[in-house]
Formats: sequence, C-alpha cells, structure tokens
Amino acid sequence: VQLQASGGGLVQAGGSLRLSCAASRGDFSCNAMGWYRQAPGKERELVAKITNDGRTNYDDSVKGRFTISRGNAKNTVFLQMNSLKPEDTAVYYCNAENVLYYLEDSTPVAARYAWGQGTLVTVSS
Repeated sequence: VQLQASGGGLVQAGGSLRLSCAASRGDFSCNAMGWYRQAPGKERELVAKITNDGRTNYDDSVKGRFTISRGNAKNTVFLQMNSLKPEDTAVYYCNAENVLYYLEDSTPVAARYAWGQGTLVTVSS
C-alpha cells in the first residue's frame, strides 16, 4: 500500500494550506490515519491522528490551528492547516496504522504502518 500526499507549498505566516492523502488502493483496512512531520535536523513527530470511529488527537503545538478529517472516499485523509507559523515548516507525511490487505491470490498482508512520500510545507515569516 502506498499513500500519496499532496497540497504542500510555500505560504506566508498566518496563511493556510490543506494537505490531502490518498491510498494507491482502496481495498485495505486500517484502524487510524494520521499526519506526521519532520523538520530539518529533527525527528519525525505526530501532528494529528484520526481513528475509524472519528476520534482525533493533535500535538499541542497545532491544537486549535489544524484539523484532521477523513474523506468520503475510503482511506483518504486531509489536514487543514490555518494560522501557519514558520515553525510549522517541515516535510509532512501521511500514515495509516495497522494496515491489512489481500493479494490477488488472497494472501493477507499486514503491516504496522504504511507511509506516503511526504509533501513539503514552507512557512515564511
């Protein structure tokens, strides 16, 4: 399973961006999807996560500014980012947890995580 993230770009402080993530195949199951980010010289960190039953959690640094949501299409997830700050500059990765799908011969494939390739968000001051 591959996840495709898009929507990054260059924005001024105080601006907004909306990130999107879609899976290469819609026939897998997972119990949560989320967004992580990695700034230069720093470790990857969780930004926001949403479970299949709609429960969300956010890093304290983005609470009240970012909103994660699931799309109508299965296994899509969005991140609405408002009031962006220069410290939000990072590569943003989408993620799915506890992934399960089946090969053409019905062999099950399970993975703890599936990741996208990342989309760069740059916030200028």
